[in-house]
Amino acid sequence: MTQRHTTDRRERFVRRYDYADGTVVAADLNAADGDIHVDTVDGSAVVVIDRADGEEEFEFELPGPAASVDIENGVLTIHIS
Repeated sequence: MTQRHTTDRRERFVRRYDYADGTVVAADLNAADGDIHVDTVDGSAVVVIDRADGEEEFEFELPGPAASVDIENGVLTIHIS
């Protein structure tokens, strides 16, 4: 397993885990699951979070097409095969 991490311009921590059979990208979004909306398009993940003061939107590149997207306890997990 290879682990990498990056931060975006808002200092949000995104981790990438590379395994022999695929990659996992994970981000702790500090939001309720129902307030997080994710769409994966052409190797990018677009994330919209409903906040009390309005919507927050950001995107990041994926190393390939998403096989699945899960959100649990405010943590976004994207599996790439």
